[in-house]
Amino acid sequence: MKKHIWILAAVLFVGACNQKQDESMKKTSIADTNPLLQEWNTPYGTPPFDQIKSEDYLPALEYALQEHREEINAIANNKEKPTFQNTLEAMEKSGKQLNKVTGVFFAVKAANTDSILDETSKKFMPQLAAHQDAINMNKALFDRINAIYKQKDELNLTPEQQKLLENKYKNFVRSGINLSPDKQDRLKEINQRLATLQEKFNNNLLAETNNFELYITDEKDLGDMPENVKQAAREEAEKRGHKTGWSFTLQRPSIYPFLDYSPNRELREKIYQGYINRGNNNNEYDNKKVLEEMVSLRAEKAHLLGYNNFSEYVLEENMAKKPENVYDFMNKIWPKTLDKAKEDRNMFAQMMKKEGIKGDFRGSDWRYYVRKVREQKYNFDENATKPYFEVNAVRDGAFSLAHKLFGLNFKELKNIPTWHEDQQVFEVTDDTGKHVGIIYMDFFARPSKKGGAWMNEIRMQSNIDGNYVTPIVTNNFNFPAPTKDSPSLLSFSQAQTVFHEFGHGLHGLLSNVTYPSLSGTNVPRDFVEFPSQVMENWMSEPEMLKEYAKHYQTGEVIPAEMIDKMNKANAFNEGFRGGEYTAAAYLDMDWHTVNDTLPKNTLEFEKQSMNKIGLIKEIAPRYRSTYFAHIFGGGYASGYYSYLWSEVLDADAFQAFKETGDIFNPELAKRYKKMLSMGGSKDGMELYKEFRGKEPSIDALLERKGLK
Repeated sequence: MKKHIWILAAVLFVGACNQKQDESMKKTSIADTNPLLQEWNTPYGTPPFDQIKSEDYLPALEYALQEHREEINAIANNKEKPTFQNTLEAMEKSGKQLNKVTGVFFAVKAANTDSILDETSKKFMPQLAAHQDAINMNKALFDRINAIYKQKDELNLTPEQQKLLENKYKNFVRSGINLSPDKQDRLKEINQRLATLQEKFNNNLLAETNNFELYITDEKDLGDMPENVKQAAREEAEKRGHKTGWSFTLQRPSIYPFLDYSPNRELREKIYQGYINRGNNNNEYDNKKVLEEMVSLRAEKAHLLGYNNFSEYVLEENMAKKPENVYDFMNKIWPKTLDKAKEDRNMFAQMMKKEGIKGDFRGSDWRYYVRKVREQKYNFDENATKPYFEVNAVRDGAFSLAHKLFGLNFKELKNIPTWHEDQQVFEVTDDTGKHVGIIYMDFFARPSKKGGAWMNEIRMQSNIDGNYVTPIVTNNFNFPAPTKDSPSLLSFSQAQTVFHEFGHGLHGLLSNVTYPSLSGTNVPRDFVEFPSQVMENWMSEPEMLKEYAKHYQTGEVIPAEMIDKMNKANAFNEGFRGGEYTAAAYLDMDWHTVNDTLPKNTLEFEKQSMNKIGLIKEIAPRYRSTYFAHIFGGGYASGYYSYLWSEVLDADAFQAFKETGDIFNPELAKRYKKMLSMGGSKDGMELYKEFRGKEPSIDALLERKGLK
């Protein structure tokens, strides 16, 4: 009997050893063969997109998760006395593979997804949420951080090290480290479920956007639409299998021109309703139940962590600090914005009546009559300006501004693999020729790309132990692609978007800190939009327009008279712009200041929210709940107000340049660059005051909006 037991034990031991050996060999094999995990012997360490296949992501992500788990456990179980270096700094050094692979995955998933990447995300996002919870609820790791935190005043830490320690400590507390085990388990369940729901929300929205088509066969329904827009619609119809006609979609380069130019009210209404009801069609892609569950779970999460609602939890770490401050701020802007919107609505309704059109003025009529007013009152035709805003010229204008302010230079790299053939890649150097970083530009709309415009950081800047890592960033847009007959010509607002996202890109490129978690755009949500929005101020100044706004065929600089008309015409319609934006910010805050966890009826809740502020029926929030990807598909929950909050900062900051009489003032530009370089290593308001010399004033914003 004993002999048999011994033999069995020996067999089991050998089997276990072989299993470990097999696992080790498998792990080594993945690391050796998966291009995402291999060392990238590419120019500047850029991703080898020509070698990476969609199937490579999931095994690489799971491998990197396991590797990071082992690194964190080694730090937590270190027998040495906890120090800043062997705990905090070790944490910052860990996860290199995970950061490397996720940096690429999130960028590609947003800009050029496919069914494999969608499935990968569904599987991986809950795993990532669980992984983050496992770190944030690791008591042994927190005990080490807590021991350091208790003696922080005696450790002679640098200001950046103090900020890192404070951030890590707070993050553990805010992630539930002090909760009882049963509450921690529930919090983990919530976080994983939220990750799943967020992914579902985004996939539903992309499907809803791509599935809509307005097919036109009568050219009279296109009105005076620009020829390049017609050509794009004709090519879209061909892609969708039509031999003739024009197809319009819910992507902005398609729907906006249709609403601007089509004289057919019923067709305008059809495409408008298609747009504002995305995710609200009671089909397989409906987002109402998805977001209702998210709101309930977020409220429950807040309660577990000791807050009355999710907004309190989020805003504690932002410049606004608490919900009341956000509401008070928006309430200062809203009444005059609403009055302006009503004034414009009444004017449009009268215009429509004079034209002999019966019925009520509708939201689908708004853009059509804005165009008419701009033509009649300001003698401005936006279509006449588009040849001066060819997409590459606008890009070069943004580059020129970065050179004037910060001494940066941009060189296109043709030999760098990209994730899509439309992508452009540039090396960024400083005024001494030193390499600063890499920026990818991806301009055009396509079905595989999510809507809107955004920036990614594929690689964060860092400088631990003198090992300086340069950043790799991306800018992504949804502009009309070139047609057979015309390059991509932008509207003024689209040109603004180039400068806006480029501002985010500069925030990442100019970063100069030690630790990656404090690098670039790792700042409070209501500070992150400031460096992007401030760039929009320069782009419409006559001095700047002369740099890049040149006719794509003749090279003629945009005439001064046209600039004057354009700026005056673009100042018109502030009631609508401010109205739809601020309404969405109120809606976001209302969803996340809910104090109970009872499921809400999406449409009824939204209606009550908008009735409360008196939003007129002719304006829909810029994002209705079922397609509000900022807050239900991204990281802006209880933070959409930040664009308006940041407008106060950007208007005040640009005013500083204007006051000097030189919008490129070198001394101010130097201070501004320093502010960007510090990332999240200091509090946002502290950084701003160091730049400006005082806290921002709302006056410049009110004056700019014509609300003062």
